[in-house]
Amino acid sequence: MHILKNARSAKLPRHVALFVAVAGLGLAGCNYEGGDPRKEIGANPPLPVLQQYLVPPIQIARVAAWGNETPTVPQDLQVHALATGFQHPRSLYVLPNGDVLVVESNGPKPPINRPKDILTGWVTWLAGAAASGGNRITLLRDSNGDGIPDLRTVFLDHLNSPFGVALVGNDLYVANTDAIIRYPYQEGQTSITAPGTKLTDLPGGPINHHWTKALLASPDGSKLYVGVGSNSNITENGIGAEYERAAIWEVDRASGAHRIFASGTRNPTGLAWEPETRKLWAVVNERDEIGPDLVPDYLTSVQDGGFYGWPYSYYGRHLDPRVQPQRPDLVAKAIVPDYALSSHVAPLGVAMYTGTGLPADYRSGAFVSEHGSWDRTPLNGYKVVFVPFSGGKPSGPAQDVVTGFLDANNHARGRPVGLAVDRAGGLLIADDVGDTVWRVSSSNPHSASNN
Repeated sequence: MHILKNARSAKLPRHVALFVAVAGLGLAGCNYEGGDPRKEIGANPPLPVLQQYLVPPIQIARVAAWGNETPTVPQDLQVHALATGFQHPRSLYVLPNGDVLVVESNGPKPPINRPKDILTGWVTWLAGAAASGGNRITLLRDSNGDGIPDLRTVFLDHLNSPFGVALVGNDLYVANTDAIIRYPYQEGQTSITAPGTKLTDLPGGPINHHWTKALLASPDGSKLYVGVGSNSNITENGIGAEYERAAIWEVDRASGAHRIFASGTRNPTGLAWEPETRKLWAVVNERDEIGPDLVPDYLTSVQDGGFYGWPYSYYGRHLDPRVQPQRPDLVAKAIVPDYALSSHVAPLGVAMYTGTGLPADYRSGAFVSEHGSWDRTPLNGYKVVFVPFSGGKPSGPAQDVVTGFLDANNHARGRPVGLAVDRAGGLLIADDVGDTVWRVSSSNPHSASNN
């Protein structure tokens, strides 16, 4: 009955509320209780037998306000709000002079083609993911180095669901949901009014199921890498809607020509270079609706030409029976990801840490933001974790670093998305529900810098 109550309290149209209530009541007999999510973290997670459902089970973290609270960090760290009052901040980028770019964005309104689309839209709205986005980039400047920006200005405006940003020389690239746009940039510039130039189109509407486009420049600046998510959970919109999606593109910066660098990655939402091996790494959101403990989202190195399973198989060669016809030729070469993050945590950001501003325990590894689950019990994610690396590979269990996004009633005060490391070595976190950018630093800066 709580689902019916939620549908009414959300003030949804009568037919939508009725569908949501019926869908929820249909789940009353479903056992969607997950196991211990900590067992699904690491290089070889146990994978249970899959389950299938007519309607996806729902466990939503309703939105609550932070008030005077802040996230929780270990004793050797401290956290404060770098800036507040954004419109759905989704990603972050630190310019060479230390300025922080905050990308405020949300996706275009999706079409409703099936009853399930109504339910998905309701879940998104209730979880705070459908809030109005600024479709702009805001610049923060801390001239005094005291962790408090003294300048805040609109850097770029009137964008189309932007997400990724990359600077190469004096060219600033913004990955809108449907194209990469290049803008001229000079160091210290506080706003860009010059019109942008399209470098290349990206897969966009009209469905545009996964709208975010992660962006990363190659170390030599000649290429751009783009994360392009699938257009469905599991090809329910037809395989034709997946053309050049669920993939990581490599784009030639000079010509705009592109090729598929890796495929079968359902939704690659964050990209980073591992500093020791200089290999490309990604965080990937896996598929839903086959159980609370399937499929683990993951962090992985990305091989040129590699295929990672979606939609035909998951976590290597585990077949997904919902996809017909199958492609045994592709399944046979599906790559097992390097590191499972646990199921349905929704990793949306990754930052390899090479700074000296944090204590030694957080050097040489990857911070990953987990936006949080909506379809399992208990809730999973809603935190930032640190995966230690050694020799260019994960070397231990993921550690909870920034928590407290869920309150005691399992209401979401915030949800972490984009990550970045600022010039002083602090970890920046975009919180798209709390409309805040948080900064994590050492509680003893002198000790951290000397470790």
